[in-house]
Amino acid sequence: MFLVDSHCHLDGLNYETLHKDVDDVLAKAAARDVKFFLAVATTLPGYRAMRELVGERNNVVFSCGVHPLNQDEEYEVEMLRALAAEPGVVAMGETGLDYFYTPETKARQQASFRNHIRIGRELNKPVIVHTRDAREDTLAILREEKVMDCSGVLHCFTEDRETAGKLLDLGFYISFSGIVTFRNAEQLREAARYVPLDRLLVETDSPYLAPVPHRGKENQPALVRDVAEYMAVLKGVSVDELAQATTQNFSKLFHIDAARLHSA
Repeated sequence: MFLVDSHCHLDGLNYETLHKDVDDVLAKAAARDVKFFLAVATTLPGYRAMRELVGERNNVVFSCGVHPLNQDEEYEVEMLRALAAEPGVVAMGETGLDYFYTPETKARQQASFRNHIRIGRELNKPVIVHTRDAREDTLAILREEKVMDCSGVLHCFTEDRETAGKLLDLGFYISFSGIVTFRNAEQLREAARYVPLDRLLVETDSPYLAPVPHRGKENQPALVRDVAEYMAVLKGVSVDELAQATTQNFSKLFHIDAARLHSA
């Protein structure tokens, strides 16, 4: 079996008491058949630091972007473009809109979101989108900026079936995290049953949102196996089939040769 953690923050894990180093984290994941990783940035200095921490590895690729909750300080759009063009960067983001925590930066979030999509179209790199309490504006900006030209994924999906349908119409992929295992997430499970197998991704969003039965503990890439097993039951397929489909989807969305994935 071959699983991909399509969204993790390798720079956010506890390397003081839980893991010795990045090698340790990836070895724990490999022991559970999680063998490839997309390390996601949330600020430009964070992107640089994460690349230094992780180094060059055949089984880790990167995103470059500025999270909607990190819009308190302005950043240089040209710097975003230059860093996003670096080898090893396969996606823009994470970007998007979050009106739940910082509605006061709404205008700046929207401008940043548009910049990420525009650069994604220029560089032919998909966008990784975060949305919270901003469904209509998120969908509107994706349409207006013609995201269909570069595609993308709504990561850590927490919306409903109707929103999933609108994203699928835009050619988007939808990624599920440990939240789908939470007791009160029935609306999310309904959406997961609805999304076709050829548009699904699985992720941890580690160190956040550990799936049941690890809830409350630090999440880590190894636990994407728990998400995959849960999703397989929801979809009525074997874990092997779900792993194969989500790995193929990851390869297609992020333009990563399948041979590279399986040689990692």
